[in-house]
Parts: sequence; structure tokens; C-alpha cells
Amino acid sequence: MSSHRTVALVTGAARGIGKAIALRLARDGFAVIVADLPDHPDAVATMEQLEATGSDAAYLPTDVSRVDEVRRLVAAGVERFGRVDVLVNNAGVQRRAGFLDASEADYDLVLGVNLKGPYFLSQAYARHVEERGGGGRIVNISSVHEELPFPQFASYCASKGGLQMLTRDLAVELAPLGITVNNIAPGAIRTEMNDALMDDEARLRELRSEIPAGRMGSPEDVADAVSYAVSPGAAYITGTTITVDGGLLWNYSE
Repeated sequence: MSSHRTVALVTGAARGIGKAIALRLARDGFAVIVADLPDHPDAVATMEQLEATGSDAAYLPTDVSRVDEVRRLVAAGVERFGRVDVLVNNAGVQRRAGFLDASEADYDLVLGVNLKGPYFLSQAYARHVEERGGGGRIVNISSVHEELPFPQFASYCASKGGLQMLTRDLAVELAPLGITVNNIAPGAIRTEMNDALMDDEARLRELRSEIPAGRMGSPEDVADAVSYAVSPGAAYITGTTITVDGGLLWNYSE
């Protein structure tokens, strides 16, 4: 797939991994749709960085857990750029709670953003691809916790396990439209989600000892994998997970 004037829609793109993905795809030549919550304080800074590199970019405020909003997002992206070629479902949240204490509200939030969002945004995107004549890429940002239990985060694990199976199913269902669908599963990445960990030197040292590569990952490590997944070289890869974790998954114990 040529990246000449192609358009990538990235959710949760105001900061962290999503921001790194948006910047990397802009560097690859994509026009970028920055989708994040309305009035997100970091979205303006991300847009300024994109524009400073000469990228064509637009910030489209969206709550991905709302089906009407994700449908509007795709329509607005098509109206702004004429088409959307790549969808990166990156927006994600987690809520810590022991299983016996977990609330319905936290469950609904986590599953709404992490699984319902990608489900219906992928549907809206695929309908657009069908209308414009086929060909596209969906990349879901999953987690090593699609495979690895994470006590205190059962809803997060369930959402990522669901995303893994959704990826496999859509790879089959959307193949006739020329859409590949893959997961990128980060391990321990230096992001705002891990702020508390970053301030705890003892826990950080223990975590590093669990990672064969000997370091935490960067958002750019994940962005590099996304760049590959949407490149011409990945045209025959679909329905799979690219794990970006420095070896953590197969060397970890809680």
C-alpha cells in the first residue's frame, strides 16, 4: 500500500503510545487524524508537533466508547481528507481493583473503550472501505495481557483477550475487502499509564529483571511496529499479534 497521501486515523493519539504512532506515521508520509477525548489537554501540543513537521493533520474529538461518535469520526475523517486508509485502535484505559471489589462502572468504562470502541470503529471504517473500493489496514493496540493474567486488572485482561479474538475474526471477515487486521501487543512501556511505577525504583528494578532485553520499552518501539504493520512489506500478515515486549511475556511471573 503506497503511503503517498494516504490517511491514518489514530485513536488515543493525544499522548503516550498513540502520540508516538501519530508522529511516526506522519514521518512515513501519512496524513494523520488525531482522535481523542474532547478538550484533551495534550491534543493541542500533539497537533502542534505534527504541524511543525509539515504534516497534514486534524484533531477530531471523540469518545470511542460511544457508537454514534465513532461513526461520526469516520465520516468526519472522510469529509476532511477524502478517505481513510489505516485505522489504529490505540485508545485504552485500565482500572485497578481486586475482582471482588470491581464495580460495574469501571467494567463498563474499560470494556467500552478497549473493546466496544475498536469493534464499532472497525465496523464504521470497514463500511467506508467497502464504499470506496477496498484495501486497508486495521491495527489494534492490544497488550501482553491478552495472554498474561494481571491480578487486580481482570477487566483490562478480558478486554485485551477479547481484542485478540476480534482481530482474528475480522482478519477472516474483512479479507474480501482487502483489509488486513493485526494486533500490536506492548509489554512494559514508559507511558503516563505507568507513572506510579516509574516513581518506584524498587519495583522498576524488579520489573527490569523480568525483561530479557533489560529495559522498559518506549512508545517509539510500539510505533515502529505499527509502521511496519501498515507498510507494503506486511501485506501478507493478518490475524496475528506482534508482541513488543523485550521478551517479557515468556519470562514473567506475578
